[in-house]
Amino acid sequence: MSSLPEEAPPPLPREKMTVDEFLAWSEGREGRYELVDGVIYAQASERVAHAEMKGLIYVALRDAIRRTGAPCHTLPDGMAVRVGARTVFEPDAMVYCGPKLPPDTIFVPNPTIVVEVISPTTGRNDHTRKVAGYFLLDSVQHYLIVDPDDRLIVHHERGGDGVIRTHVITQGAAKLDPPGFELALDALYDPA
Repeated sequence: MSSLPEEAPPPLPREKMTVDEFLAWSEGREGRYELVDGVIYAQASERVAHAEMKGLIYVALRDAIRRTGAPCHTLPDGMAVRVGARTVFEPDAMVYCGPKLPPDTIFVPNPTIVVEVISPTTGRNDHTRKVAGYFLLDSVQHYLIVDPDDRLIVHHERGGDGVIRTHVITQGAAKLDPPGFELALDALYDPA
């Protein structure tokens, strides 16, 4: 019995797009995509370690919000953040504060915390373009880059003076103030 060859996905458009053009193009399309400076990038398939870490982060953020009573909400991957006329990122998890967004919302307009789980294919982008892009949004106070394989969080934090400070966390917790809670490494990794 022969198997049919898998059909190759259609090539990504080569012309640069605006966010609105990207939305029209991506609607109903299989897979995950991001738009960076008008260019569409397909998201690579994930390893189990990556997917598990995304789930752990979502649960840990949700639990921290519930525990502290912070007026915030957490979202898993799949939600988009518009960081310019030609750039849309899709973080692995995020927190926004204030009223709950309507169910048909596509873009989270005011994320407070954005989280990316690093992978071999996204590492450079997570540490460069996304740092600059996420902090273009005044609402972003914390950008966390989480390593699924090593007990490590890189925490970029907007200070009261507007300066972005970076903390490398291998023990304890990332202090996320505002909104006023912590993300403990023990919630994500086996105890050290």
